[in-house]
Amino acid sequence: MLLIFCYNAMQLQLAYSYWKFKRKAKQTVVQVPTSTSALPIVTVQLPIYNEKYVVQRLIDAVAALDYPQHKLEIQVLDDSTDETIDLIAERVAYWQQQGVWISHVRRPNREGFKAGALAYGLTHNKGKLIAIFDADFVPPTHFLKATVGAFANADIGMVQTRWEHLNEDYSLMTQLQAFGLNAHFTVEQVGRNAQGHLINFNGTAGVWRKQCIEDAGGWQSDTLTEDLDLSYRAQLKGWKFKYLEEVGTPAELPVAMNALKTQQFRWTKGAAECARKNLWKVLGAADLNLSTKMHALFHLLNSSMFVLVVLVSVLSLPLLFIKNAFVEYTQVFIYFSFFLTGTVFLGVFYWVSTSVKGLSKQRRQKYFFMRFPLFLAMYTGLSLHNALAVVEGLLGKKTPFIRTPKFNITKQQDQPWKSNQYLKNNISLLTVLEGVFMVYFLVGVGVGIYLHEYGLLPFHLMLAFGFGYICFYSVWHSLVNPA
Repeated sequence: MLLIFCYNAMQLQLAYSYWKFKRKAKQTVVQVPTSTSALPIVTVQLPIYNEKYVVQRLIDAVAALDYPQHKLEIQVLDDSTDETIDLIAERVAYWQQQGVWISHVRRPNREGFKAGALAYGLTHNKGKLIAIFDADFVPPTHFLKATVGAFANADIGMVQTRWEHLNEDYSLMTQLQAFGLNAHFTVEQVGRNAQGHLINFNGTAGVWRKQCIEDAGGWQSDTLTEDLDLSYRAQLKGWKFKYLEEVGTPAELPVAMNALKTQQFRWTKGAAECARKNLWKVLGAADLNLSTKMHALFHLLNSSMFVLVVLVSVLSLPLLFIKNAFVEYTQVFIYFSFFLTGTVFLGVFYWVSTSVKGLSKQRRQKYFFMRFPLFLAMYTGLSLHNALAVVEGLLGKKTPFIRTPKFNITKQQDQPWKSNQYLKNNISLLTVLEGVFMVYFLVGVGVGIYLHEYGLLPFHLMLAFGFGYICFYSVWHSLVNPA
């Protein structure tokens, strides 16, 4: 509880930093060179692996970028093994006929997964700047002109933009994902960047200076989050990163529970692997101040919070019996309740992040209070799944890079995910355990009522709902998908 409290306190500090920055700063204006000759050559890399549902949408969007054709190189880094290959070939051929500088890059093997594909592309590219987009993104036409000007500062090694969401209102699950991601892409990224702390490239919707990538040791595939890993290595080399909150890049959120779990597993395990690899280097860096090191500590270890949440949750039920049986410890439990104020800190953090929605005060309150409790419930429900991923990462157990299945879904009427050939339809032992946890916390609700100990009742209700929600949709989305 102390560690969770400290993490929440750090999030509160970021919220304050974001609020302070937004009060003082005007919208960042990146100056675009007025002369075409002054614009740098940019290579746009599109790492693809079996993305037949969305790859043509991505290629069309990138080909339409507002940038001089002779200075815009597009690499479709295709590791696919299915009909995606033919779909890419068709669109590449079409755009080549339109005069677009685009190539279909195939490599001998899939060694290194996404990191390997990006590194392979750098051995053939012409641009000094490298923009990267994952398959589910649809970059706006002005993306490059809104970002390349930042590289006028020779110290800037990477520019990251804010993710927007093509299908936020598709379901409750997508709404809650957007709620959480918006906090990262406002409060966390701006808060850290404004204070000069270390931030991260988010794997897509950003632009790198090629020299920075090479100076930091290049793309490496020894973690599942090659983006976070390279970010820390580059900043430890002295490169500066810039975050542009005002530049939004739309993407598709996972609409199936098992797709979300795949994404969460990769993100949380990869973060733990990066902590194992880079944390001691950060803490030992002579040119980083104590505040930056503390923020980096919580940044790299943030996925480890899921392990603590599982421990606190499981132990909360026997705590009811202990509190009831040992009245002499009543004062201890009163002191213990102080840590619950950390939830208020977290609430402030997410409340500040809702400013990105641009809602009126009344609508903003409704938006926040309807989503924040459900967001906590869903992600505590994912805590067991994510905690296992973190433990694997911290212990150094290696697993292959499994990309998140994409769907090409933007509205309720779209239902192709029900026959998505990339989704797994098995019900795992972990899903069964999530159901067991739901029952466990329902028992906690009953025990609390029976013992007249109501302090943990809201907590156990939230846990029961969260694990039940995750378990139900893991099973349901497996059953409705016949693939």
